[in-house]
Amino acid sequence: MRIFLVRHGEADAEAPEGLGDEARALTAKARANTIAHFASLAERIGTVSLVLTSPLVRTVQTAQLFSTTLKHEGPLRAHRCLLPDMPVGAVAPVIDEHTGENIVLVGHQPSMGALAAHLLGMQSFPKQVNPGTVIALERPDSTEPGAAPAPAKLIFFAAPGQQVLDVIQ
Repeated sequence: MRIFLVRHGEADAEAPEGLGDEARALTAKARANTIAHFASLAERIGTVSLVLTSPLVRTVQTAQLFSTTLKHEGPLRAHRCLLPDMPVGAVAPVIDEHTGENIVLVGHQPSMGALAAHLLGMQSFPKQVNPGTVIALERPDSTEPGAAPAPAKLIFFAAPGQQVLDVIQ
């Protein structure tokens, strides 16, 4: 199973008048940069079966850009477990439900870094997860029913405008 953790692109600093943080959209520059970043990773990512996103505007827009850029024709769904204030454990049942598939989770920071650390079996994630960052993980499928999954391995860490890393320290 491959899991691609994606932090949403750079969002407007202020929410639209009369609306809250959840309505902040990606900036025009972020949309262009995010498309270019995802396009540069398309070959490494390959095919995914599902894109799940936080329901906030900026993450939905990022998930749409991801799907369009990678020509993903499968489902793109919003899910509460990826909201900024949800605990890392809230996403575990969703991941387990899609064992054996390649999935994308589009969310926020610090959630994406914390989730990466959790899946890798680390105390904390050693890199800053900037807007637009993609963290690719591979988690072995559990062979015994009810057994806890083995820790994931890092496939790559790709922050926009930086060299893609296959190893992090």
